[in-house]
Amino acid sequence: MANFFDIVPTFRPLQTQSRVFDLKARLDWGEPALTIIDVRDRGEFNISHIMGAVPMPLNEPTNRVLNKLELDRDIYIYGETDEETAAAAARLRAAGYQNVSEIRGGLAAWKAVGYPVEAHPATVTLENS
Repeated sequence: MANFFDIVPTFRPLQTQSRVFDLKARLDWGEPALTIIDVRDRGEFNISHIMGAVPMPLNEPTNRVLNKLELDRDIYIYGETDEETAAAAARLRAAGYQNVSEIRGGLAAWKAVGYPVEAHPATVTLENS
């Protein structure tokens, strides 16, 4: 008979970069002590984003979201490109956030493996012909 510690998954410490599989494993386990930040522009965020992500567009002040997070909270961050993600992660680290992980491939990688996204319904406009 297996004991409790044989069936409880263990997670490695948060890495500077993560694969979408790493984040999904934590979410599936029900790991609540993390925040997912999307740094793409708000319009792209509204079209679709990783389920549970919060928007923090690079062109907006970062303190709106960050002043609500503890400096040692695990943060997963993604942007339109890996370069954009790295720049945003560097800003967070410079602001004192200790556990920031860049999601390699961002939303495209998340969608490529079929993980769930949230999307706001598109507004339908009628044009007069």
